[in-house]
Amino acid sequence: MATPLDQTKIDNINQYDAEKRYQYLIKEVVANREIWILTDEHGCVMLNSEDEDCVPVWPNKEFAESWATGDWDHCKAEAISLNKWHSRWSHGLEDDELAVAIFPNQNEEGLVIFPDEFDFELKQQARKSK
Repeated sequence: MATPLDQTKIDNINQYDAEKRYQYLIKEVVANREIWILTDEHGCVMLNSEDEDCVPVWPNKEFAESWATGDWDHCKAEAISLNKWHSRWSHGLEDDELAVAIFPNQNEEGLVIFPDEFDFELKQQARKSK
């Protein structure tokens, strides 16, 4: 379980560009063995990029919860274990032709990658961390 982030750390991380947020997310997800999504009564919330339907993911509960405002104020942050992500989510997203929106910031900026690429990066980081 991750240590809660203080506001100063959250503010600093929010200044990261999309690539740096991606690197942070990979390290945090592997270290904490969980990835965060937002859910509502219909399941996982989705974003639409120019070309893809995406599932947004965050490295920490605090960042996921910060998106639960406005149209999404009824949503809840939910952790998915890294094992469950590898065993079910990656294949399920691929089968449904969905991409992953990596740690979108409040301006809805973030990298969009395919589930197999994301899975590969997570596994690479896990190998480095051993």
